[in-house]
Amino acid sequence: MSGLVLKLGPHERVLINGAVIENGEKRSRLAIMTPNANILRLRDAIHPEQVTTPVRRVCYIAQLVLSGDANSKDARLQLLRGIEQLSQVLTDHDSRSLLSQATAAVLEDQHYQALKALRGLLPREERLFGTKLS
Repeated sequence: MSGLVLKLGPHERVLINGAVIENGEKRSRLAIMTPNANILRLRDAIHPEQVTTPVRRVCYIAQLVLSGDANSKDARLQLLRGIEQLSQVLTDHDSRSLLSQATAAVLEDQHYQALKALRGLLPREERLFGTKLS
């Protein structure tokens, strides 16, 4: 396995195992070789005051694990319950696929992949609410 590849823009910041790392002047590409490293792009981070919808709430829980602010064992049940609740509302094929990916990732303690799948639901949620929620 080649690990996770991060493509960073100039001055983009990323949180890796609790350390904030800022890219330099030029675009770069990093290969994260350590399995189960906790990684969060800060441009993708959801701030507490933005946790105003069901999908954002579940994303935020996964994000807390990645930032080191929550234990993965403690968050697992909350994530699985949240995904189950979302699956009762988001019943289209694409949403179900993303929710299945998120569930599998949580069960494998792959919280970055879970967050990635859950973030794919944000545009659908915005359409359902009929407004931009950022």
